[in-house]
Amino acid sequence: MSDTPVQTSATVLTVRQVQDYHAMTLVAPAIAERFRPGQFVALAVGGEHTSRLVRRCFGVYEVKSDYGGTVEVVFADRDLGTAWLAGRRARDQVDLVGPLGRPFRLPRDPVSCLLVGGGPGGAALFALADTLHRRGCQVHFVLGGPAARQVFGSRMAQRIGDTAVITTEDGSLGERGTVRDVLPRAIQETGADVVYGCGPTRLLRTVTATAAEHGLPSQVSVEEFLQETGACGIGVCMTCVLPIHGEDGVTRMVRACADGPVLRGDRVRWNDLGTIPFDALGAPRALSGGSK
Repeated sequence: MSDTPVQTSATVLTVRQVQDYHAMTLVAPAIAERFRPGQFVALAVGGEHTSRLVRRCFGVYEVKSDYGGTVEVVFADRDLGTAWLAGRRARDQVDLVGPLGRPFRLPRDPVSCLLVGGGPGGAALFALADTLHRRGCQVHFVLGGPAARQVFGSRMAQRIGDTAVITTEDGSLGERGTVRDVLPRAIQETGADVVYGCGPTRLLRTVTATAAEHGLPSQVSVEEFLQETGACGIGVCMTCVLPIHGEDGVTRMVRACADGPVLRGDRVRWNDLGTIPFDALGAPRALSGGSK
């Protein structure tokens, strides 16, 4: 098995509505056999003669050996590109590149793992959960969102997780509140050794800060950052750069797609996203005599 991503014309098997999201299953055996949890795929949108050049990047919900090898992604219909994807039907073709990016690092020994997710990005937790279970780890979930329709995978989490806490801001599913409200308790009750996060950037900030408060390592997938920046997914366009504090104390700008999407939460300079910090390696310097 090679780690090299492939480009293929994938056949659509199904597209189904799941709460406020769409789940698309594609027949792509070469990608399915290479995939590791945390990696993502990039889908071309608009058809063969489209003027839409930028692909849409999504984490992988599930890979299966069915039909020779399938890859399933979950996404929100948020723009013309994702609307085009949502309109695909069985046997349509979609140009697909993957698997891309760096995967989650897996524990060497069986430990207690807390998986925290929100929105469609949280779908990527389930491929991780399957792999962790096969390694003998305990898998606990915390899933949250504004309302029930924005929480993906709550039933699956309750079925496969050793425990699962579901929270919604309006109280329409599980506990009323936010992930921030329930996460400290979940860490204590599960005896978590490591925390994984997938979902909106604000959720990843919460995961990182709360894990650090409890002295735990965190790994987060910044997949949503790829979508917000309209990244190419292959490290060429440089629109998805973000500041990372290295072990040597130096801040560097890294590409979320090529150097991520999985990053150590405590290394991300969350307050500086969208900027190039003045102390980052290679950052522009103010002109001599300019304002200070």
